[in-house]
Amino acid sequence: MPIERSPRVQRALRLASGTALCLAASYGLALPIPFLAPVLCALLLVSINRPLSLKAALALAVVAMLTTGIGLLLIPLLRYYAVSAVSLIALGLFGVFRFGLRGGNNLIVTFLVIGLTMISSAGVFEFDLGLMVIKALVAGLLLAVMIGVLSHGLFPEPTHAPTAPAPPSMAAQDVDRVALRATLIVMPAFLLALIDPASYLPIVLKAVNLGQQSSTTCARGAGRELLGSTLLGGLLAILFWCALSLFVHLWMYFLWMLLFGLVLARKLYALTPTRWSPGFWLNTLITLIILLGQSVQDSLAGKDVYTAFAVRMGLFIAVTLYACLMVHWLDQRQKTNLAV
Repeated sequence: MPIERSPRVQRALRLASGTALCLAASYGLALPIPFLAPVLCALLLVSINRPLSLKAALALAVVAMLTTGIGLLLIPLLRYYAVSAVSLIALGLFGVFRFGLRGGNNLIVTFLVIGLTMISSAGVFEFDLGLMVIKALVAGLLLAVMIGVLSHGLFPEPTHAPTAPAPPSMAAQDVDRVALRATLIVMPAFLLALIDPASYLPIVLKAVNLGQQSSTTCARGAGRELLGSTLLGGLLAILFWCALSLFVHLWMYFLWMLLFGLVLARKLYALTPTRWSPGFWLNTLITLIILLGQSVQDSLAGKDVYTAFAVRMGLFIAVTLYACLMVHWLDQRQKTNLAV
């Protein structure tokens, strides 16, 4: 009689195997921006403990179309009415983060923020680059959904598994402040992407992740958590790259990702004792995937991988420090207002 694993064990195996399979498939199929698919797959597997139904998959497809449509509509505004367009995007980001804090799906929030920032900034620089980001988003979403269904088939949720409790609702008076905080974290990275989207699009994706993580992180210890996860993701990326350099092959890329994913998934689902939150470990995994993906792309393009990594890591740290500053400043401001 087969032994039925606990729900947390199944979820850890599902996250690690699904992310690794999606990464291998993305690079094997030569998708544009190949690291985007495993990032979406990881978010999908962490957000949903059941395989997507046909209805849910169609809903995500509609969200992807709306996301790309919003990004394309903003391109002419950014070209001819830049100040108004940037203000409109900031207002849109505030509304999207507010929607997420009021119980909206985090995956939908991610798509909408990507549409408002990555697609619009890429399109205003070069329309073909904007189309490439759209193609990467749609292809990455389709691949993530398919790998997600396969992962649930390989490691199904146990029949006795309890329904995951709903996240605690945020107090109404805190929603606007935290949504403003997340918006202020994303906006500088978006403005950098308007200057040179080819170089700064990964920074935008990192800022989006930090914005969402800061929305669920209390001010106390937020700086250590945001900065710590970024530094740990960078350190793991260095170790991963050194290990991969021993034998460069797509299947070794998959196997090393599976190993690193299992280690982080065990931490995320508390199979190994840890004092850090699940958001810390998810941010570490996403940082690892982005940094590795860009290093692989740099290597294929014949660039100096180590210099590019150092610059990118420096930008990641700068964006994270800025996020910590926003968390501290807005919370101190709230305390001052309450004292008055």
